[in-house]
Amino acid sequence: MSSALVSPSPVPAEDAGLLRKWLAPLVEPETFDFWAQRIHPTWSWSRPLARVVERREEAADAVTLVLAANRHCQMPRPGQHLNVSAEVNGRRTTRSYSITNVPGDDRRLAITVKRVEGGTLSTHLVRHARVGDVVTLGAPFGDMTWPLQPAQVAPQWLFLAAGSGITPLVSLVRDWAARRQATPLTLVYWVKTYAEACFVNELRELARQRPQFRFHLVLTHEARQQTGDLEGLVSAEQLQRVAPDLDRSRVYACGPSGFIETARSLCAARAKGFLAEGFTPPAADSTAPEATTTVAVTLQRSGRTLQVSTGLSLLEALEAQGLNPPSGCRMGICHTCSCTRLAGATAHMQTGECGDEPASAVRLCVSRAQSDVTLDL
Repeated sequence: MSSALVSPSPVPAEDAGLLRKWLAPLVEPETFDFWAQRIHPTWSWSRPLARVVERREEAADAVTLVLAANRHCQMPRPGQHLNVSAEVNGRRTTRSYSITNVPGDDRRLAITVKRVEGGTLSTHLVRHARVGDVVTLGAPFGDMTWPLQPAQVAPQWLFLAAGSGITPLVSLVRDWAARRQATPLTLVYWVKTYAEACFVNELRELARQRPQFRFHLVLTHEARQQTGDLEGLVSAEQLQRVAPDLDRSRVYACGPSGFIETARSLCAARAKGFLAEGFTPPAADSTAPEATTTVAVTLQRSGRTLQVSTGLSLLEALEAQGLNPPSGCRMGICHTCSCTRLAGATAHMQTGECGDEPASAVRLCVSRAQSDVTLDL
């Protein structure tokens, strides 16, 4: 096998089979699911369901859940995310999580969840999810994967992770190791304290076994305790120490928006390539009005008209009114909350770009109203 890091094509969805196609006009999916799940918890007509089959404490307030997915679930590539939905206190809640394993023929998927203060689903999964619980999975998304084309492969790779940003990168590292790639790979992982660090023993061991893999743990709120560990926030001096050959590297960075922007400013102009994913929304655009106003948002299908603040995202504004529109990543990445803006003007909260063209798609989580708006909801 070539040492180039090129992924195979994504696994196609399984064919439903002739019998299922013949029966489709005669079957009510909800009724089928009700009775099928009396036999097996993840049997369904078409719903992508997964059962928790293993739970591991990974770090302080963080757990890894291993999920056995049914045949309706699309298998992600290492580095991708999934929307995970569960019933919490009688309400369906959805958030996106990166897979942390390398999916195989057994259709097992692992997600590592860090509890977020005030986070409904993360708190439920970390503190209350148990083996046997069933969740619903969305289609995989995310571009932080190994390149499909050999021409995109760089001489070496540099992964920069902060906090929960380790999750998509660790699945890529595990895939790199499983395929015994020879392309050099460096992972730098910033955490506040040792107690919050995930996968460290595994990563240290891999660095001992594979000279092509270098691993650096960086503490930001605690003094280092082991030789080789570093301290402090991401900086030019740190990167010069851990990646002196940055100009030969392709960089993947994942973490909070502030970390991403700093990494971008330090690396993007020098590296062979730079790709980043933030797990917190970037700061609101500088064109946002200093004084917010109230506008009317009309929901076409439900026939409701609500008064909402222009200072909130449309998703937050609707949730504040007791509504629960579909959502996932809440960062404008997964498109789960996209809907059609039939009339009115909105602004993108990350870029400041404004739009008022009728019948245009908007992502509720990163859009705010600029005027009275009509949505196809």
